[in-house]
Amino acid sequence: MEKRLREKRTCKDYSLAFKLQVVGEIERGELNYDQADRKYGIQGHVTVAKWMKKYGSLAWKQSPIVSNRKTPEQRIRELEELLAREKEKVLVLNTVIDVADEMLDANIRKKHLPELLKKQKSKSKK
Repeated sequence: MEKRLREKRTCKDYSLAFKLQVVGEIERGELNYDQADRKYGIQGHVTVAKWMKKYGSLAWKQSPIVSNRKTPEQRIRELEELLAREKEKVLVLNTVIDVADEMLDANIRKKHLPELLKKQKSKSKK
């Protein structure tokens, strides 16, 4: 079986008639994008997709541009809600630590900061 060597082309080599032929074959279901690339030696994975979008008869509707910008008031409200949720999480976690301290009779919560502050104050007074 003899392999046919196809010459790689540049984008400028494709005529409008050739592009329309490829688009037509894809729309009729004779080829998919990869098969068209291999059959005709088309470089680039996006080339055929661009042709489909530009020359195809299928409906290529553009997605509407949605503005994600929020007013300062909306952003403040969103941040306040987030802060309230985080405060609730901290309260739950602190409660869990306190309960675990009591049940296990362990010192899970380290209380070294006050001791360190006392040591620093006593060193600074000397």
